[in-house]
Amino acid sequence: MRKREKTEPLILENVEILDAGAEGNAVARHNDMVIFIPFVVPGDVCDVRIVSKKRRFYEGRAIKFHKYSEKRTTPLCQHFGVCGGCKWQNMEYSDQLMYKQKQVFDNFSRIGHLEFPEILPILPSDNIYYYRNKLEYTFSAFRWLTAEEIGNQAETINRDALGFHIPGMFDKVLDIETCYLQTEPTNEIRNKLRSFAKSAGYTFYNIRQFEGDLRNVIVRNAGNDLMVIMVFGVDNNEIIENGMAFLATEFPGITSLYYVINLKHNDTIHDLQPVLYKGEPFITAEMEDLKFRIGPLSFYQTNPQQAEKMYKLVREFAELTGKELVYDLYTGTGTIANFIARDAAKVVGIEYVEAAVADAHLNSELNGITNTSFFSGDMAKVLTGEFVSKYGKPDVVITDPPRAGMHEKVVKSILDAKPEKVVYVSCNPATQARDIALMTDSYKITRTQPIDMFPHTSHVENICLLERI
Repeated sequence: MRKREKTEPLILENVEILDAGAEGNAVARHNDMVIFIPFVVPGDVCDVRIVSKKRRFYEGRAIKFHKYSEKRTTPLCQHFGVCGGCKWQNMEYSDQLMYKQKQVFDNFSRIGHLEFPEILPILPSDNIYYYRNKLEYTFSAFRWLTAEEIGNQAETINRDALGFHIPGMFDKVLDIETCYLQTEPTNEIRNKLRSFAKSAGYTFYNIRQFEGDLRNVIVRNAGNDLMVIMVFGVDNNEIIENGMAFLATEFPGITSLYYVINLKHNDTIHDLQPVLYKGEPFITAEMEDLKFRIGPLSFYQTNPQQAEKMYKLVREFAELTGKELVYDLYTGTGTIANFIARDAAKVVGIEYVEAAVADAHLNSELNGITNTSFFSGDMAKVLTGEFVSKYGKPDVVITDPPRAGMHEKVVKSILDAKPEKVVYVSCNPATQARDIALMTDSYKITRTQPIDMFPHTSHVENICLLERI
């Protein structure tokens, strides 16, 4: 049933939420149209205001509830419903896991049209809060305002914010008071830094005009080590020195304190040079008996406890005997390569980012590992028949590509190399299923294991073992 007037938005009444879908949105249906709705739970019945009409689907917002789902729970975070980081925080964790498991099954059966044995039960996260080891906060001159603030002369309200971007709005930032994703002192650092910046008269970054003193602050931790990276939008010695001196004095426990000057029109800093202001040039993470050095630009899994479980499963799936040549594609800083090296004859890692390859070499040296080699470059151009001829035919290929999956040329190169096993690790089961579908003439899926790396989100990691037919 629906009601509509010409001057009013379309409102659908008594809509039942049927499923949990992509990007953390829930799924409902109206006639032949799918509706994506955030911050609701399967089993809810509500009235929905349609905010966007696409050719194949609607986007809506719940405006009135008639029935609450039994799958609901009370979200811990005060920012839930505005911040888009933990859209499933109002759903019981057991149900989150069920929908993530279902997501893997649906992608493999509907997208890949794959034949596969029963998917192993998803591995839950030991911690559903405080599991991240890295968060990045944005300074913004355009704080997200509540409806009450908008109605109370919003032009006179201070708009400075330090927090997270509002989903789908490039210039709006939600001012964060408490985030439950990373352990302290991340909240204390952010809140004290914001207060200091306002009192000192710093300007928060204006993304529309590309100007402002302060752009971002990144907090990373590993065990007892703490790294803080300040990103400034100006090259001004006085501003930089005052800000860095405040952090060094207020938080003497920071292990590694950096700053970056970013005068570009985007927030990426991987092409910029971080400057060490105080402390050590890196922090050190541990996994089993291995140590991994993390610099300001290093990639490292953001849920380290779950990452260790995942790497153990990769090693288990590969069933290494100590005689195998292993290719580790998209090796990053060589965490998987170094983790499995003791069980292989040799591990060859390939990675696009040169700085990551330098970290991979460093991590091998740090752990006394001598049977790894790392190469940088575009995967589709590096992994060729000539490369395989030069460095050896792999017995096992481990691949952990970005969300977009593997280029078809990379898939073809794997097929041409004819490894006995492929262990495919993915943060996007949809592209994973697409890639594996290209390999089914030569390989069969023998094991599939989902892992929850990011509680309260729709994201799920998945490991597939492919064995040569």
